[in-house]
Amino acid sequence: MIIETWTPEDTFQLGKELGERAKAGDVYTLDGDLGVGKTVFTQGVAAGLGITEPVNSPTFTIVQEYEEGRIPFYHFDVYRIGDVEEMDEIGYEDYFYGDGLCIIEWASLIEEIIPASAKKIIIEKDLEKGFDFRRITIEE
Repeated sequence: MIIETWTPEDTFQLGKELGERAKAGDVYTLDGDLGVGKTVFTQGVAAGLGITEPVNSPTFTIVQEYEEGRIPFYHFDVYRIGDVEEMDEIGYEDYFYGDGLCIIEWASLIEEIIPASAKKIIIEKDLEKGFDFRRITIEE
């Protein structure tokens, strides 16, 4: 499925709709260039789960946990992961195969450990269509 959004608010809303439909055990991978809106999309997903606290990209902590929503939410940013063994050190399997929703930004960097059932989400810009235009591809 390919969805086009024209504003950050549209991107947030799409994330929110996915968050509202998310189930315990879901894993979403999220790839796209720097500044493409991965965090805005993720903030929407969190809102869809009922999370009201601020959601920011966990670039230096690798994973941020949110427990206040209808299911736990685990937000990964693996941009700074040097190798997959670092994911073992943080116990990624407990998150990926747990009772919450995982979103993994820059997931292509660790694709060998991503569950086969993960939903792949790719966000792309097209500046010819406008500064805020995004093409969001969701592969189930």
